[in-house]
Amino acid sequence: MCGITGIFDLQAQRPIDVPLLEAMNQTQYHRGPDEGGLHHEPGVGLAHRRLSIIDLSSGQQPLFNEDGSVAVTYNGEIYNFPELTRTLQSAGHTFRTHCDTEVIVHAWEEWGEACVERFRGMFAFALWDRNRETLFLARDRLGIKPLYYAALPDGHLLFASELKALMAHPDLPRQLDPCAVEEYFGFGYVPEPRSIFAGVHKLPPGHTLTVRRGQGGVPASRAYWDVPFAPLPAMGEAEAAEELVRRLREAVEIRLVAEVPLGAFLSGGVDSSAVVAMMAGLSPDPVRTCSIGFDDPRYDESEYARMVAERYRTAHRLDQVNPDDFDLLGKLGALYDEPFADSSALPTYRVCEQARRQVVVALSGDGGDENLAGYRRYRHHLGEERLRGLLPLGLRRGLFGSLARVYPKADWAPRVFRAKATFQALARDAVEGYFQGVSILRDDLRRHLFSSGFRSELQGYSAVDVLRRHAAQAPTDHPLSLVQYLDMKTYLPGDILTKVDRASMAHALEVRVPILDHKLVEWMSGLPPEMKLNGSEGKHLLKKAMEPHLPHEVLYRKKRGFAVPVAEWFRGPLRQRVRDQVLGPRIGESGLFDMDFLNRLVDEHTRGARDHSPALWSLLMFDEFLAKARP
Repeated sequence: MCGITGIFDLQAQRPIDVPLLEAMNQTQYHRGPDEGGLHHEPGVGLAHRRLSIIDLSSGQQPLFNEDGSVAVTYNGEIYNFPELTRTLQSAGHTFRTHCDTEVIVHAWEEWGEACVERFRGMFAFALWDRNRETLFLARDRLGIKPLYYAALPDGHLLFASELKALMAHPDLPRQLDPCAVEEYFGFGYVPEPRSIFAGVHKLPPGHTLTVRRGQGGVPASRAYWDVPFAPLPAMGEAEAAEELVRRLREAVEIRLVAEVPLGAFLSGGVDSSAVVAMMAGLSPDPVRTCSIGFDDPRYDESEYARMVAERYRTAHRLDQVNPDDFDLLGKLGALYDEPFADSSALPTYRVCEQARRQVVVALSGDGGDENLAGYRRYRHHLGEERLRGLLPLGLRRGLFGSLARVYPKADWAPRVFRAKATFQALARDAVEGYFQGVSILRDDLRRHLFSSGFRSELQGYSAVDVLRRHAAQAPTDHPLSLVQYLDMKTYLPGDILTKVDRASMAHALEVRVPILDHKLVEWMSGLPPEMKLNGSEGKHLLKKAMEPHLPHEVLYRKKRGFAVPVAEWFRGPLRQRVRDQVLGPRIGESGLFDMDFLNRLVDEHTRGARDHSPALWSLLMFDEFLAKARP
């Protein structure tokens, strides 16, 4: 993996500030500590930090075509590059290296913008074509690799793998985007294409951006791929399970090419265990596996990881992590640049740190829950949808909306008496209902959280509009497939893949995700929904397919989250820190929040009257962001 950054003059061919470009590049040193590269010419500067994985002796970037007119700076892996190399050589292109990077420049020459449709892998790159005076930005289909960009008032376009590289430019506007703030407190991250800053954007997954000098600004990005959810030809469960194993094995196999030590994360869950099982069948040597354990049995899954490691005789390393590992809190703001409220970022950082002691490349099981319906919230959503289907939306809104307003909130009561939340759910449409299931802070809580001035600034905008926008483009209307699609557009790139990218790159570790191979994703999306969620059993087909390969206890145990005890921290060792930061000057001076309400949240939580840990964690991470965001 690598880090890329650059500057492009949209209007003319003004000289590039080379020391500034170097400074932007150095902010991403952690992404590529092996080498740094720089290219500049009038109006264009490209920079690169390299983590050497393939073709260690060559492949330095920026990399050029034969006559030097096309240059690329690239972050990622294109797994089908040997096949593409042969195709391009037969078309007359000459290769000087044995790395996947060179495929990009020749593919651009041969196929233009459509080149990305040929690539199988994870990537974010910027390509400069001098003859066409064109800058071409591209991001992989699922959003495994990040790419930010911003147009400055002076007519320059900046781009980079991480926001911190853009923030190294003194002219980058740092005005907060009010809609992004609302989205952050709705989702716990800022979904694409927004960033926390109004003038900075993320290139969405499966999109490209073509910018030509003198065309008058930055055009809209173009989508080149989407999850199809096109039904497959009819097949029985046994046939589908056999095909799933074949396709997963092939996706794993093409990700085993590396000239550096390679291994896998092994959490003890179904997805990572399935990946390790496939690796073990493909490798003549023991697979290197890494996992972490917790002293607290509520969070520890190391016993299940040990079962898989013993079955496949992996070279397994287990590190115990203290569940009170909150020393990293101060680093998260610098690591993620934007506010990021997934507390599992802490153990993810530690498992990447541990893995890097053994390997430079690690395969992970990310993507299984989204593709094969592993989240419990899918089951809950389908249950709510069945109830909502009994009455028209207009009738439900009037009837259950009124009941929800008058029924008292009773979090303290047994579940059977907590009817307020049920009434609220029945009064919503499908997208609203799902948003409330994934939102870290409910609509009413966000309304109280924000100051009256900030609520006016939002002008009625709500984070649920993110899901509505994607739902309007969805290629499916099946209740399960729709919410899987929404997660693939939001939660997967915005939370899961962002978390893994930043945590792994902080340690110069490359993570490959075979379950997110786009050919495998396309196939899985077309499976009948009942093969994914069968009754109350999520990932049904994967579990059936893995029965010959994995212990029953691993496949059919209760799912646990990769969580940390935040609620206890905030009443114990972090009690004063929460009060100091949530009620401190940065939060207060931002003008975004109702400070009286924040006082109430802190007081109720520390007294044990209510669990406000999601809200307090979100605020704590927002304060960490504010501390790092000041020029």
